[in-house]
Amino acid sequence: MTPLHFSFSSAFTLGLMGLTFHRTHLLSALLCLEGMMLSLFIALSLWSLQLEITTFSAAPMLLLAFSACEASVGLALLVATARTHGTDHLRNLNLLQC
Repeated sequence: MTPLHFSFSSAFTLGLMGLTFHRTHLLSALLCLEGMMLSLFIALSLWSLQLEITTFSAAPMLLLAFSACEASVGLALLVATARTHGTDHLRNLNLLQC
């Protein structure tokens, strides 16, 4: 494994570990998701550059578009949660309660 692949896989793993172990605030969970998507975007971009496939060059831009949509939905949920519950702590959220 090259140092470049190791750095992107470790960045993704650190984002995943932050998402699973540090779940106190919704904002920190969203930041971990964005870090994971950023590492996937950079890895996918470099992979398409290394393979020199022209048909695969649109895949990183598609991933970036989905990442932007995910971020906007996450921020909308953060604002809605802060307005209804008064906080963004994840332990106060209950999916069984309407």
